[in-house]
This record gives sequence, C-alpha cells and structure tokens, in this order.
Amino acid sequence: MVYNSLCRRKVPLILPNKSFASWYQCGPTVYDHAHLGHACCYVKFDIIRRIMEDFFNIDLVMVMGITDIDDKIISKARELNMEFTHVAQTFANEFKRDMVRLRVQPPTVYTRVTNYMPQIITFVQKIIDRGYAYPTDNGSVYFDVRKYGDRYGKLSVPSCFFLSPAVDKEKRGFRDFALWKAGKPGEPWWTSPWGKGKGRPGWHIECSTMASAIFGDQLDIHTGGIDLMFPHHENEIAQCEAHHCVPQWANYFLHAGHLHKTSDKDKMSKSLKNTITIREFLEKYTANQFRIFCLMTRYRSVVEYCDTMMNEAVSVQRTLTSFLNNADAYIRGQLQCEAIDEALLMEKLGETKDKFRRAISDDFDTRAALEAILHLVRVTNKQLRTGGEVENPVRSPGVIAAIQAYVDRVLQLLGVEYPGRRVGGATVQQAVMKDVLDSLVKFRNTVRHYALLKGPDAQPNPAGEGEVGQGKLQRKEREPLMKACDEIRTELVWAGIQIQDRGRKSSWQVLE
Repeated sequence: MVYNSLCRRKVPLILPNKSFASWYQCGPTVYDHAHLGHACCYVKFDIIRRIMEDFFNIDLVMVMGITDIDDKIISKARELNMEFTHVAQTFANEFKRDMVRLRVQPPTVYTRVTNYMPQIITFVQKIIDRGYAYPTDNGSVYFDVRKYGDRYGKLSVPSCFFLSPAVDKEKRGFRDFALWKAGKPGEPWWTSPWGKGKGRPGWHIECSTMASAIFGDQLDIHTGGIDLMFPHHENEIAQCEAHHCVPQWANYFLHAGHLHKTSDKDKMSKSLKNTITIREFLEKYTANQFRIFCLMTRYRSVVEYCDTMMNEAVSVQRTLTSFLNNADAYIRGQLQCEAIDEALLMEKLGETKDKFRRAISDDFDTRAALEAILHLVRVTNKQLRTGGEVENPVRSPGVIAAIQAYVDRVLQLLGVEYPGRRVGGATVQQAVMKDVLDSLVKFRNTVRHYALLKGPDAQPNPAGEGEVGQGKLQRKEREPLMKACDEIRTELVWAGIQIQDRGRKSSWQVLE
C-alpha cells in the first residue's frame, strides 16, 4: 500500500509488470551547493528504492532529470562571471559526489536538459499541433489550460490560483504557463520554429520531455518533494497527457515532506537562505546518522531538523553498533553472560520479521520498521548483559547469530552500512585481515591477562617477601606489558580498529 498523491489516499501498488517499474525522479536545479533539504528527499527515496528492489524484488529503472538551464543558473553565472554551462557542470558534479557521500544509489540514467533540446522542441510542437498550446508573436509558447479543461488540478491546485489572475498580455488565460520562453538579450538560447527563432525551454516541459524520451507515454512512479506538487508536477501531467493523448500518464505520485529547522517555519531552501549544506553537515555527523534520522519519520512527514533529533539518531546508531559488536563478541566466545533464553529470542525474532514486513508494506513506514528492529535489539542486548565472570556458561551462539544476521541484512537493506559488515561475503584480503586481527587480539589478551594476574600463580615469591611487597613488585615488573597493550590499542584506533576489553576476554570492531 502506498500513498498516491493522485488519489489523496493509500492504495495498492499495482504494476503492469509485477517485477518491473519505471520511475522518474525530479533532480536538482544545479546553481548552488546541495543542502539538507535535498539530502532528506533523496535519502528517503533511496530507502524506498532499496525496499522495492531488495525486499519486494522489483526491478526498477530510475531516471533523474537535472535542470542545467534556468533563470537561477543564468543569474549565478553572471554573479561569478562564468559561462552558465560551467556553473551547471560544477554544481552537478558536486551534487553527485554529495549523493555518494550519503550512500544514495545513482539513478539508472541521469538526464540533463541541455542534452534534450531537439526532443523538447518536438514535444512542444506536438502539443501545439494537438491544440493544447499556442505560440506568441515574440516566440514564447504557452499551454492552454482552458482548452485542457477540468482535468487540470489532478494533484492539487491552490484556490487562489483561480481567484487572482495575473496580468500578462501574451497569455490567453491567466492560468496558462510557459512551455518555451522567447530569447532575451544576454541569455543562452536555442533555435526554435516560433517567433524570432530563439529561446529556451520552460521548467515544466523539461521533465515531461526527458521522462517521455526514456519511458514513452506511460510511467509507473513519479517522485519529488512536496513543494513540486504544484505547479511543477501538475503541469507535467497536463503536458504529457496532452502530448500523448492519454487519460493518465503517471500512475503513482509519491511526495516527500519538507525539512525545516526548529527555529524556522519555512522549508529549507536556497532561495530563503536558511540552508545547511551537505558538506557542512558531514563535518559534524556521518551518513549513517543522517540516514537513521530519515528512517525515524515517515517519508511524507514534515521533518524538523534540530540537535535533539540528531542526538536521538546518534543514540540509535550507538545502540545498533553496540548490539552488533556484542553479538560478534558472544559468537566468538569473547563475551560471557548467563544462560540465554533461546525460546524467547526466537519468538521475538519471528515477531520482528512480521512487524517489519507489515511496516514497510504500509506506505514504507520506516519509523515503525526501525522501532521493531530496535525492540529486538534491546531484548537481545538485555540477554547479553554481562554480570561478571561466569563459570562454565551455557552458550547459545546459534540464536544470537540468527538475530545478528537478520539485523545486518535489514540495516543493509535500508542503506545503513558499517565498515567490515557487508552481507554477502568478503574478499580474500578482508578474510585474511580478519584472521590477522583475531590472532593479534588473542595474543594481546593473553599478555594483558598475565599482566593483571595476581596471587601465587602469577610469580614465585622472591626472597620470602610478604604479599604486599610481592604485589607491588609484580605490578612494577609488568607495567611495560600493560603499557604495550594500551599502546597497541591506541595505534589500532588510529588505523580504524577498536579493541574492547571485556573482563578476561577482548574483541575488536571496525570504526565508522
């Protein structure tokens, strides 16, 4: 079940081909640095994409359109005294690098407006030929909303749009919108068959043309931020249905909620100058922490960005990391605890699997899915809680390994990845390095245990010294051993490996 903005309710996801879906996603207008508002939208749809592909086994072809010609790009080029193409290329490349840093999977195809000018001109001309658009004397072309009729407004049209006509002598109706803009002095232009023969495309026609060029007259899924619902997506629908002569072009529209800062009621937007760039954010937090932040709310919800929410995301990450490391240590025999209630944990694992499936099947409810996983982790961590040394403990590594493997798979499914924990096997080099680290930690643990050993088993009593004198002598003689153990632990931290001492046992983990 997905919330379809066309229906304004949750409906079953029905695909013409059950194992394949076409997906168009509006990309950025590349005139500045990408910010957290962009990141939130693209990470959330990346999560949905991973769920559809890896959980529901749907083969997706995703196209993302990048707007590389626009009023804002032209203004930025003038400000920087650069060619508009250089501005667009610079920020497009930076956007792609930012998405890699956030572990957002690249689309199947990136499209750029300037590569589709012939197709855009042909697309516009066909709408004119079908009677749904008209050229003006100066070379602009407008979509005729009145001719299109009451089909306009399928998604959402503000009431003021019908009540407050704007004055524009070129347009036949105040609701008409530009498909092609006549060229202006000092601006980039392309040859066209209308007016003076120079101009550039309107914003809405770009996505309609690029999506149609790849997928034709039918699209399964269209996504973007809620701010694009009107007028952008509404106008896309009108253009495509007029061009293709179809009653319905895109079957599902999914919209992500705004991201705004606690102190700011407006959405995070470059034009409002209230943004935090992705680069700035990643200097303080990690990609995993931001993804968990996105998982903590439904994708359609308005998201409030503040320190409290980010601290909660960091706490969730620590809980997950702690569980995975504790489970590793237990399975290796490096963590001792009381006997584990296997029946309870297997029951909780089954319940969690059911809750997780139901959550992501309900409009990709990642908040409920994450809570189900965290409940399982908390119950298991409680079982793994150490209470000092346990003599001849009854061990149950099988059930812990089953829970750990499930949590690992789910986290990877959602895009939360930890170094050294990729599901699906390791390279020969990784396997060898794991054996080397196991041997190193085992050797260090033996040395450390000897250095800390007390009593008659530690060392013979020299020259009849008393117990107090013997203890001091032992500590003094073994100080270099403890120092060496501490030094190697510190050196490994700098190499990205954390050793954790657990009583008489020690384990290691890869740091994020």
